[in-house]
Amino acid sequence: MVFEKIREIIAAQLQIDPNEITLETRINEDLEADSLDLFKIVNDIEDEFNIKIEYAETVETVEDAVNYVKEQAKEV
Repeated sequence: MVFEKIREIIAAQLQIDPNEITLETRINEDLEADSLDLFKIVNDIEDEFNIKIEYAETVETVEDAVNYVKEQAKEV
């Protein structure tokens, strides 16, 4: 569920096919997202899951984002 939603957010922001995105996908390197793209992706993830990601640069892979969301959900 978390992965699917994050995949949708990334695909919408970068205008790519969601099927190109896996847990191992590196957002900057593999998807060629720039810092503005990453900022918007992180913002959308924060809004969707009602969390705060302190350091966007720590989100390198899709799995990093998924794990972060899951960890934040445990703390609520």
